[in-house]
Amino acid sequence: MKIGIYGGAFNPIHYGHLRTAEEVFEMFSLDKILFMPSGKTPFDKPELEKAEHRYEMVKRAIKGNRHFEVSDLEVRRRGRSYTVDTIKKLKDNYREGDLYFILGIDAFLDLPGWKQPDTLVRLAGLVVISRPGYAFSDLATSPYIEGASPRILKALDKGKINESSFRLSQNQKGYLCNVTGLNISASLIRALVTSGKKIKYLLPDSVKSYIISNKLYKSNQQC
Repeated sequence: MKIGIYGGAFNPIHYGHLRTAEEVFEMFSLDKILFMPSGKTPFDKPELEKAEHRYEMVKRAIKGNRHFEVSDLEVRRRGRSYTVDTIKKLKDNYREGDLYFILGIDAFLDLPGWKQPDTLVRLAGLVVISRPGYAFSDLATSPYIEGASPRILKALDKGKINESSFRLSQNQKGYLCNVTGLNISASLIRALVTSGKKIKYLLPDSVKSYIISNKLYKSNQQC
């Protein structure tokens, strides 16, 4: 079984997240995508809603999609959550499965500063997706990329190709892929809610209704 692990704050989840997951699912012929809302992160983020709310929003957003699932693994964990610990647990849960951890170019560039990054890249394949404001060419200096030529990176940036692979570790491959760049961000949605403006068509109606009914993002106004 090939399982994509899509971690993130999902604060809140929106159509940009969902479209990315759908494209990665198709591109790599995965069996399912497991959404992993973060619990308590290593960095304090005052704008972060409670993990229970973010989990519920993801649950509502993916309802009806038979190859999307949501995990409460990090939500239930006491203390701070680290990706390497999550992947170790998932490897135990899916002993016969191949794990593909999905992350943006920006997060991949930060990988050397994560907890036990060398262990992480041995446990799972990484799917590095395009992100607004970042270029695949920026990855040329990463210590975790082998075999991705500058020519290939430039071709990805120009949209001439949509996917390429590289050697990540002795037993794992990494993948670079272009996804549809929807100009939607969770920070934009939070700002709109706070200012009382509408967020319709930026995220599923079920998530919008949850935000309103639970008065999330410090706003009592209709959105």
